[in-house]
Amino acid sequence: MRSLDWELLPSFLAVARAGSLRAGADLLHTNYGTVNRNIQSLEASYGVALFLRSHKGFTLTEAGEALLPFAEQAEDVIINARKRVEGLDKTEAGTLRFSVTPTFAYDVITPIISRFQEAYPDIQVELRLTTAVENINKDETDVSLRAAYDVSGDVVARKLYPMAVGIYASKSYIDTTFAKAGPQGAGLSWIGFPDSAQYSNMISQSPFPHADMRHMVSDGYMRLRLLRENCGISYLPVVFEQFFPDLCRVPGTKLELGQSLWIVLHADLRKTVRVRRFVDFLAGALMDMRRDMQGELFRR
Repeated sequence: MRSLDWELLPSFLAVARAGSLRAGADLLHTNYGTVNRNIQSLEASYGVALFLRSHKGFTLTEAGEALLPFAEQAEDVIINARKRVEGLDKTEAGTLRFSVTPTFAYDVITPIISRFQEAYPDIQVELRLTTAVENINKDETDVSLRAAYDVSGDVVARKLYPMAVGIYASKSYIDTTFAKAGPQGAGLSWIGFPDSAQYSNMISQSPFPHADMRHMVSDGYMRLRLLRENCGISYLPVVFEQFFPDLCRVPGTKLELGQSLWIVLHADLRKTVRVRRFVDFLAGALMDMRRDMQGELFRR
């Protein structure tokens, strides 16, 4: 394989996965023109078209289909080599990438990052705020904080504890709209998740199954804003009571334990000192918050 291939194959993989130049450029965090030039150069190097172009996007030709598994293997080799070498790093310095949802990042994680910075001034944390589950094995991130019932895959996952969730609304919404609500929540509005069977099931089993689904948003922090603007009711981790005193648990409802907090990292990074220091610090800080995360359901 020519040395040029190593530089161009990421663009090939990105377009093959995304189906267009612009979407592929977004995956690589680069621009459309760079990806377009790389694809053209790779096709010129091989002397064959790798994609069929149409107004619907890019689809692989027979030659592109033949190249795809080899390109994926090359990607895996490079990623595994990087992780293995990084795992040998014994210094308390350098950068690590940390993925977390915006919901937790702003109020829960920011103070932890501040304290970590004081304890380890030579370790830089690149915060990646996303609601997507970034693929650690594909080198999209180094460490991830996830809320889930279970974590699978070839990763190291440290389970902390289940979080308590309840049904919340603004005090104003409770004082005004609830007074006019009918049986089982008729006349109330839920703020939900798009295309979430799990959330729909939670609503059907809640005290308010007849409330309508007025708004849907995947971003948890936007859900908080909608609650504070009197737009409805929603399930929310109990920990946010301390950050937003204008939000109240709906009277007559109870907390319940939901998804657990998990810290996830690549197996080869367990021995990387900066990663181990961060994971241990993060786990300790979150364990100290367990009472706040579980509210009245907290048990030692």
